[in-house]
Amino acid sequence: MTTVEPIRSIEDLRKVENILSKNKRNLLFFTLGTNCGLRISDILSLNVGDVRNKTHIQLVEKKTGKFKKFPINAKLKPMFEDFTKNKNPDEPLFITIFKHRLERVAAYYIIKNACEEAGIEERVGTHTMRKTFGYHHYQRFKDVAMLQKMFNHSSPQITLRYIGIEQDQIDESYSNFIL
Repeated sequence: MTTVEPIRSIEDLRKVENILSKNKRNLLFFTLGTNCGLRISDILSLNVGDVRNKTHIQLVEKKTGKFKKFPINAKLKPMFEDFTKNKNPDEPLFITIFKHRLERVAAYYIIKNACEEAGIEERVGTHTMRKTFGYHHYQRFKDVAMLQKMFNHSSPQITLRYIGIEQDQIDESYSNFIL
């Protein structure tokens, strides 16, 4: 199994957002992923009615079957309002030009191509959004217990390894150890 990395640099994150801003759908699903930490399967299962005029997103996670509820932040709220205008509440939030629900493989290529264009060399994929959320949430709040709860992980160590903090610490230790 190949693991992907978070986008650690805010500058790189903004580059990817800028590249994706050419397409409102692509920017929105990426921003949703990096601001909420949802899995791609949960992002792509959302319908217009799940976010329009809402204060919270509520869903049952596809992987775990657990209920999840979280507030829509100030960055996403206006994006949702603009993007869902004049759309049917029952239609998928993210659709293709053929009016089908956007699929995970297409989402992967959108993210991969944007990251390549931004010059990001780390291995990326759809999980990069979730890991980016976790990485920056941890950097800002240093609250691994909260992040563990948000991700439904069984231990803090799993959460730290998942978001790449453990590897950052190992790298720093090696870099600073010189005999």
